[in-house]
Amino acid sequence: MSISGVLLFLPLLGLCSGQTVQLNCDQVPGALKQIDAGNGQVVGVNANENIYTLYSGRWTQIPGSLSHISVGPGGLWGVNRNNNIYKLVGADWVQTDGLLKQIDAGGAQFISGANMNDDIFCLPDQATVSVKDGSALPWNNIAGKLKYYSCNTNNCWGVNSADDIFYRFSVTPSSCSGSRWQQVEGKLAMIEVGSDGSVFGVNSVGDAYRRNGITSSNPIGTSWSQLQYKSHKFSHLSYDLGLLWILTKDQMILRCKL
Repeated sequence: MSISGVLLFLPLLGLCSGQTVQLNCDQVPGALKQIDAGNGQVVGVNANENIYTLYSGRWTQIPGSLSHISVGPGGLWGVNRNNNIYKLVGADWVQTDGLLKQIDAGGAQFISGANMNDDIFCLPDQATVSVKDGSALPWNNIAGKLKYYSCNTNNCWGVNSADDIFYRFSVTPSSCSGSRWQQVEGKLAMIEVGSDGSVFGVNSVGDAYRRNGITSSNPIGTSWSQLQYKSHKFSHLSYDLGLLWILTKDQMILRCKL
């Protein structure tokens, strides 16, 4: 059965979470529509699809134009408005084969993402590190439908067009397709897995959440906590090295400590 068609009576996110965490945040100058943090680096794209990386506390523009960008153990990757896929190799963007609307480089040198039809794909570690200009890549099509898919070393989470949340079992760098899905209670519009396995997301009305109780023996965790900062509503977030990077709906950038 397609995961987009799973019908379970699960509580809506917000109703199932009893804890609210007040964030300690600083505003970072600039405006972004999408942000990603990994391997100690922070990158993002603005409303004009200009690309930036945070260097010495300032945003430095990277040549090119992308609609979605991700950085992690597999390098710096992005997709443009035409769903073309690019990897930064040396100082140049190299286009690879395939089409994705959303991409994630947080896996242990494997790449994952979703295309314009919500089909799910991943690229195993050996293929990820050997990308060359125009090279054919062995993208693995994963069963199901998702609009957003994010991984770390061996934990992958996604959300579908109905904002249902799913966890993927048995993902490894060399076998990135995994084995099966399990639906997790709640509703999210986007989801991100941090380098330490932490899971965060934003729902359709701009509320941010963190997954609690994630352990090696229970990778799905136990509950959700809502994250708040003043009266802001959020659009996107990413987590790395103890810092949560959040974008508000008006594209303000927040750097938050948990």
